[in-house]
Amino acid sequence: LTVLNAGRRYLKAEDLSGKVFVTSGLGGMSGAQAKAAVIAGCVGIIAEVDEAALLKRYKQGWLMEISNNLDHCIARLRDARKNKIALSLGYHGNVVDLWERLAYELDTTGELLADLGSDQTSCHNPFSGGYYPVQLGFEEAKQLLSTNPGKFRTLVQESLRRHVAAINRLADKGMFFWDYGNAFLLEAQRAGADVEKKGANKTEFRYPSYVQHIMG
Repeated sequence: LTVLNAGRRYLKAEDLSGKVFVTSGLGGMSGAQAKAAVIAGCVGIIAEVDEAALLKRYKQGWLMEISNNLDHCIARLRDARKNKIALSLGYHGNVVDLWERLAYELDTTGELLADLGSDQTSCHNPFSGGYYPVQLGFEEAKQLLSTNPGKFRTLVQESLRRHVAAINRLADKGMFFWDYGNAFLLEAQRAGADVEKKGANKTEFRYPSYVQHIMG
């Protein structure tokens, strides 16, 4: 319902075939995003750093395909989008790399490949394993978290700034992004990312929340 309502409200579309939804997280709560994309009829690309979570959703049938190669993901996205095929593709990697690749495609080809975007990393718990920084691989990041949590925190905040910068680049060209109630925008703001709503008070963000703006 969230994906369908986002399409209705922000894309003015009842039919999401050929539309692309980009997000992250395939864990306990977020795992349903892959299934939701296919039910809604769109192309869903969901990034997940933890291979165990990714494989679990694939074996359940919630993910149709998995890949750790961004070139392959972009090629599949383009094909499914062009042919209006409902697809759930799990990208084994960091969502920041995915967003930055989509921004690169926009800058080099002029093509906006994402229509809808969100995030379901556990940003209510960003410095204890809820969010993994793009600068490190999953296992390397887990080790740093246990040996040097201060450095881990610094990398997470740097990663959040990059994360938002790529989203902003795409949103400026017409992609619609929303917060999934996971404190992503709040933690991004605390990290110094550009998420504040221009001309509004400090508690308002440039992107909507699914609670007030989509489901409400």
